[in-house]
Amino acid sequence: MKVLVLSPHTDDVELGAGGTISKLMEQGWDTYWMVFSTAEKSLPPDMDKLTLRNEFLDVIGYLENKFILTIKKEIFSYEVRRLPDHRQEILDHLVKVRNNYKPDLVIGPSIHDFHQDHQVVANEMIRAFKTHASIICYELPWNHIEFNTQLFVELSEDHISSKVEILQFYKSQMEMYRQYFSEEYARGLASVRGTQIRSRYAEAFEVVRWQM
Repeated sequence: MKVLVLSPHTDDVELGAGGTISKLMEQGWDTYWMVFSTAEKSLPPDMDKLTLRNEFLDVIGYLENKFILTIKKEIFSYEVRRLPDHRQEILDHLVKVRNNYKPDLVIGPSIHDFHQDHQVVANEMIRAFKTHASIICYELPWNHIEFNTQLFVELSEDHISSKVEILQFYKSQMEMYRQYFSEEYARGLASVRGTQIRSRYAEAFEVVRWQM
């Protein structure tokens, strides 16, 4: 089985679906990861502009070594908060991957996410894959007013530990005191979602399209 994961910025997939990605890789899923912005302008002026790109590559390296699998990846350099200016280009990239990679499952941001970059990726994802693959959307609560918990992925201790581990690679974000990179936050939300399905841990997703 093939999964395509879409990250408007380098860390979005890890935050919203890090445990699920670990579970799918553990099960041997072929993984293709697309990042559309390395968010250089979101970094402090004195920080290396390649910091987030390098931290993302460290995440990829960790997952590949942990699960003995190769992750296909594409990293684009669209300016943060300017993805709406590149909607057609982003759609073209997605259509190309759709035609060449043919994923069974696509995981991307929610259509209820209020960040303008996330909205673009969510909408173009649906345009590109609505008749070709199952589509689910990950949860980033700080960007949502509403989120439909339609699908739950049960996570083991190893899956949530893997998520915590990959979030630690984003030292730049932890230095900026982004609370949602903390182990406490990751385990707390996973515990809440797990409680909803009588499990210790889980991640929740919105379902746009499900094909079997």
